[in-house]
This record gives sequence, structure tokens and C-alpha cells, in this order.
Amino acid sequence: MEQSYAMPKRQTRMRRNLDYIRKNQFLYWLIAPAFILTVIFKYVPMYGVIIAFKDFSYNKGIMGSEWVGFKYFEKFLTAPNFELIFMNTLKLSLYGLILGFPVPIILALMLNQLRRAGAKKNIQLALYAPNFISVVVVVGMIFIFLSPVGPINKLIEYFTGHPINFMSDPAYFRSVYILSGIWQAAGWSSIIYVAALAGVDPELHNAATIDGANLLQRIRHIDLPTIKPVMAIVFILAAGGIMSIGFEKAFLMQTALNLPTSEILPTYVYKVGLKSGDYSYSAAIGLFNSVINVIMLVVVNFVVKKLNEGEGLY
Repeated sequence: MEQSYAMPKRQTRMRRNLDYIRKNQFLYWLIAPAFILTVIFKYVPMYGVIIAFKDFSYNKGIMGSEWVGFKYFEKFLTAPNFELIFMNTLKLSLYGLILGFPVPIILALMLNQLRRAGAKKNIQLALYAPNFISVVVVVGMIFIFLSPVGPINKLIEYFTGHPINFMSDPAYFRSVYILSGIWQAAGWSSIIYVAALAGVDPELHNAATIDGANLLQRIRHIDLPTIKPVMAIVFILAAGGIMSIGFEKAFLMQTALNLPTSEILPTYVYKVGLKSGDYSYSAAIGLFNSVINVIMLVVVNFVVKKLNEGEGLY
């Protein structure tokens, strides 16, 4: 009896789902291209992850290569430079997250206070423009401005008497990388917060002003609670990709002298995989990096949900 009751119930649910899909078929057709592209370019290439567990050979192919298990993971975890590369990657990501996460929020709150539309548009244009500059151009600008004969060093030399070789001293690499990244991305990242603040009812600010609330109090009790869910999602996504630093900028900023702080997992994978041809080893390092990101995503989402009354990414 229970089985006969469950079957009609399951069929009814299936029929209801099919009716819903048929009714909203145009929405499904609209999302179909994005879904297909995601499967092709995100999920199908995951087949290549098998290389990390094999001694890959061009002649034998992926499936024909010898299975070696966790050999290359053990090789990387016991490598003399593992701690250096891992800590360089972690520090660069962590410092970038801590210093860079609040800046777009502050910019959005400041832009939200501007009442003159013309001035607001001009300031937004100036803030968003760096995002559209190529990474190669940004790194070129960094080398020009921070060179021993560049304008910044001219100013330093005027006050101290001697220039600083920023791009050759490992101690300055992280600061230059992070600050230039904030300058380039903060304005563009503030768009999502500006959009969220646009939904705040002006009557709330008017009522708070009448009650005697100052600017900081209105921001704290009206604006920040409005963008709190957005802040949580952005933070979770940023923390989930904490080990996924952009390869191009770090590689372009590398010099022979700043390698102790500029050698990170993406640049090391490039050198091991493409330059040395050790594809299995580089695939193992890349997979290790991805696993760390997934763990961070799950942990941070769990913590944020606990602290944010159940509001998280999923």
C-alpha cells in the first residue's frame, strides 16, 4: 500500500515539474547557452584532473599513462620550497583580502552621500577607469613609477637622500602588489554596493535626521544593514578564492631578486608545467590549490551563516 501511494505522489510531483518547465520554457531557453558553456568549459575539462594521479606521457595519453596515486602530491608537500611558496600565496591573498575588502564599501558609502549628479558621475568615472587598464600596462606603470629614477623615488631621494629599489627588494613586493591591486579594482568592486544602497528609502534618512541622527549614525543603522547581505556573499566568494591569485600580475612583477616573496603557486605551476614539461606534477599542485579553495569556501560560509543569522552563500 505504501509503495502504491508513493508512486502516484512521485508521478504527481514530476507532472507538476514538467508543467512548470513547459510554462516557463522561454526562461529555460534563455539560460541554456550559459548552462551549455559552463558545462563545456568548466566541467568537461575536469576530466584532465586525472593527470595529477598519473605519470602522464604524450605517447600513452591520459588513460594509457601509468597510475601513480598520490605520488606527485607527496612530492610537492615534501619539497624544500613548499612552505615558502604556500606561505607566499597565503599571505598575499590574506593581506589583499583584509586590506582590499573594506575599500569598495567605504567608496560606495562616500559616493552615496554625494547629491550633485554631475560630480558623482565624474568621480565614478575616475574610480572605475583603472579596472579597464590591462594588467601588462599596470605592471609597466609600476616599474616606471617605482624605478630608481622614477618620480616616486625622486621624491624619496629628495627627503632621505637615497632611492629605494622597490622592485628588487623582496620586502616591498607584497605592499606594491596589494596596493596597486586595490587601486585598480576597488572602484569597480564598489558598483555592487552602490547598487544596493540605491534601494534605500530616502525617507529613512529624513526620519533619522529629524530624530537627531548624525551622518555616521545614519550610515551605521541604515546603510550598513542594507548592504550587509551583499557584504556577506562577496566576502564568502573572496575567501573561497583566497588561494586563486592572478598569475599574470605576479609573474610580470617577478624579478630575480624578489623571488623569495613573489614566487607563488600559480607562477610555480607555470614554471613546472609549461617550462619544465612536468604536467602531472603541475596538475597535482593546481588540484591541491583548488581543494584548499573549496575547503575555505565551505568553512567561511559556515562561519558567516552562524554569525549572520543563517544568511550565507548557500
